[in-house]
Amino acid sequence: MSALRLRAAFVMVLMVCASALAHWMTPTVHMSDTLGKPDLETLFPKEFNGWRLDARAAMVLPSPETQALLDSIYNQTLTRTYINAAGYRIMLSVAYGGDQSDGTRAHVPEVCYPAQGFQITANTSGRLVLDGRRVAVRHLMTKYGARDEPITYWLVVGDRVTVSRTDQKLAQFRLGLKGLIPDGMLVRVSSIDSNSARGYEQQAMFLADLAAAVPPSGRDRVFGALIDE
Repeated sequence: MSALRLRAAFVMVLMVCASALAHWMTPTVHMSDTLGKPDLETLFPKEFNGWRLDARAAMVLPSPETQALLDSIYNQTLTRTYINAAGYRIMLSVAYGGDQSDGTRAHVPEVCYPAQGFQITANTSGRLVLDGRRVAVRHLMTKYGARDEPITYWLVVGDRVTVSRTDQKLAQFRLGLKGLIPDGMLVRVSSIDSNSARGYEQQAMFLADLAAAVPPSGRDRVFGALIDE
């Protein structure tokens, strides 16, 4: 056999092996099928430790185009405003998607807020201790006209908290090696406050109270699994 034919045969074998490997490594089982889909309405309590629903508060609704995109990515969304005895309001927004593969990955606030006309004036990382878990978070300061809105958020992919696209891909890849397609939950809190430090502090206290009130069986889905660091 000539060298040219040997090279062609070798390339063909490599292509077949690569195709077989890709097929073998393609995840096929949705985590949501094994763990079940959470019910956001019951998972997040309406009243806890001095916080209660403020039904009179108005929320900034996404544009129809943004809402259509959200509906295509997420299976469930939850939007609430809570108020405490001092009159401070915290807006909670949660979005759950049963498929966190490349085409249906969650869209973080850095994408959604500018699409609604907000300007992001600050973007920093942080870490909160919630239910004994060290949860990595992202802090954003956003502005829409005269409205200043500090934001704290994180995304749980499978059972890991992520705050960057790299983190999301690593979590997706780790679970993909086990044949699993991860689900994802984006948790975001915000408040109308021109003082970002005060806003983040109030949000941290709210989240600590929330973490203690979420049913123990659902805390891994909301705050990520307990991991030794």
